[in-house]
Amino acid sequence: MKQARTTIIAGNWKMNYGPSRAAQFTMEILPQLNQITHHDYNLLCILCPPAISIPAVHQLLHMGRYTHIELGAQNMYFEEQGAFTGELSPHMVRELCSTVILGHSERRMYFGETDEQVHKKTLAAFKHGLRPIVCIGENLAQYEAGQTEQVIRTQVQGALAQLPEEKLGDLVVAYEPIWAIGTGRAATPEIAGNVTGLIRQLYGEMYGHEAAAALHILYGGSVTVANIGTFIIHPEIDGALVGGASLKPDFVELVRQAAESSLL
Repeated sequence: MKQARTTIIAGNWKMNYGPSRAAQFTMEILPQLNQITHHDYNLLCILCPPAISIPAVHQLLHMGRYTHIELGAQNMYFEEQGAFTGELSPHMVRELCSTVILGHSERRMYFGETDEQVHKKTLAAFKHGLRPIVCIGENLAQYEAGQTEQVIRTQVQGALAQLPEEKLGDLVVAYEPIWAIGTGRAATPEIAGNVTGLIRQLYGEMYGHEAAAALHILYGGSVTVANIGTFIIHPEIDGALVGGASLKPDFVELVRQAAESSLL
């Protein structure tokens, strides 16, 4: 059996589902998700709707007091307030969410986010009691050029440097090979496992063996019901950051498969 780190399945809804549809979809999946998370599984499910839909989903989760189903944001800024039109501050996110996704490849690719900015956001998340899911990963050209290790090393050392020691246990890292996101071309468990192992090694060099052993590392990239189990049983992979598959009713079955695979 793999080390007993909590299995985390986070659904990133991206720019889908406004408040009405988000509430409807949440009501469709919550009863079944609740049945899964209330079993004797060491599993946490996090729903990450668009910012405008967070209050609608929060209301439903709060009404049911679901202890193993939480709410996350898809992004935030590192400043606490000010003239930053269109941004969310950490304390705004913390009012409704436990978790925030940071440095997603789409944020890096379309909006120019850098490792330095992701690092500032990570520190801000910790300061305000949020669990950051920090995303890292190489693009197709880098992968085909054999530059994966170099890219991962640069991102880990840039985004995860000088973290407060007392907060190390709250960090989650998501390895998302950009060439596998939304393409239907998932990395194999062996590829994903090798890279997550590298991330754990690099993290250990920065913060020590104990911190590395406790670090939660997720895989993301064309995760489906059909392949989730093959990733979860890998000893280096502690869950998944799920994109398109989290927008469908069979997301429930994906979570179930992850829960059952985590016991193997």
